[in-house]
Amino acid sequence: MAITAKMVSELRQATSCGMMDCKKALNECDGDMDKAVDYLRTKGMASASKKEGRATANGLVESYIHPGGQVGVLLEVACETDFVARTDEFKAFCHSIAMHIAAAVPSGLVRDDIDGALIEKEAEIYRGQMKEEGKPDNIIDKIVEGKLDKFYSEVCLMEQKYVKDPDMTIEDLVNSFIGSLGENMAIKRFVRYQIG
Repeated sequence: MAITAKMVSELRQATSCGMMDCKKALNECDGDMDKAVDYLRTKGMASASKKEGRATANGLVESYIHPGGQVGVLLEVACETDFVARTDEFKAFCHSIAMHIAAAVPSGLVRDDIDGALIEKEAEIYRGQMKEEGKPDNIIDKIVEGKLDKFYSEVCLMEQKYVKDPDMTIEDLVNSFIGSLGENMAIKRFVRYQIG
């Protein structure tokens, strides 16, 4: 299949990847847009893992106040260079993450940030539910483990489904952005405020 400039442009707009990367992805995937997106996401993750150890000493603190002034977010996102931190793409990325935090209400960045007492309470509730349903004791722990994984995916920012694209998690989004950015970056911390 012949790859047109329009196809490359559409893929670039959908993924924020470079033109040459988009063209290569479309060639590799015989023009299939969905497969090309998956291809670029995979390549972005591979690229992200190569950059993982590099220091992120620059970045931005992004603020977002939801219309109406009832919800606000402060977010710190780090990157390797001040040059990248000042780009419109980086600023837009930070703004999108801040908006996601306002909408999705994560409790922490990663699993270690979630209060252990809350996790234990959830596990006890799940165990109680399984016993009420008459599940055998030998499988209750496996079921509880699965339910806790689902719980983490709802309360940990990096595991949440991205509100603008539920097919990817925030971690997938970060890795994809690292691939297109060409340098390491990381979400460091956030605070979400809400009236009431």
